Formats: sequence, C-alpha cells, structure tokens
Amino acid sequence: QVQLVESGGGVVQPGASLRLSCQGTGRSLGGAAVGWFRQAPGEAREFVAAIKRNGRTTYADFVKGRFTISRESTKNTVYLQMNSLKPEDTGIYYCAADFGGGNCLRGGTYRGQGTQVTVSS
Repeated sequence: QVQLVESGGGVVQPGASLRLSCQGTGRSLGGAAVGWFRQAPGEAREFVAAIKRNGRTTYADFVKGRFTISRESTKNTVYLQMNSLKPEDTGIYYCAADFGGGNCLRGGTYRGQGTQVTVSS
C-alpha cells in the first residue's frame, strides 16, 4: 500500500520561504513521477510542479523562478522549495505519484492529504 504524507506547510509573510515534503511509504518514489498541486478556497485544484523518474521537471508558469521540486531518494521524499511567496500562493498543497509511466501533470494514482500554506501579512 502506497501512502504519501505531506508536511512543511505553515503561515508566513509575503516574501518568505517554505519547504514542503512529500514522503512516501510502501514503494520507492524513485519509480514514480511525483507532482505537487494546490487548491485555494473556492477554487479548482491546479498543477504546481512535477518531477519525472528521469529527473526532468515541469513547472506551472506562475511558480517558475520561485519554486523548485527535487528528490531525496535516501529519504523517499520529494520536496517543493517555495521562495518569494505571495498571498495568492495560499492553499492546500498536495503531492501525487504516478507509477504507470505518466508525467503526473494532471494527478496520480496516489495522493496525500495535503498541507496548508497561508501567506499573509
């Protein structure tokens, strides 16, 4: 059974940084494309970033240059480093994993429960 657990969210001021973690259990995330998504109150879920098995990364235009997705295989964890946070980055951030060879740009077979990020002055 694959489980994904997100952590690292919090309340920060505009311009601050946070690092989100997506830790997997039950199967190595090295064999998956892993993506981060977010959902603001009253809004649809949207794609943020993804990393494929070969390490290739994809970002939504609104986070390019501010967010970085990476893997740490020894910890079976995928990170989302978020810098220069803006109030519009507020939302619940989820990670998802696709072990079927997809790119996880629209979601994955497995998804975590999410971690809340609030950016407010």
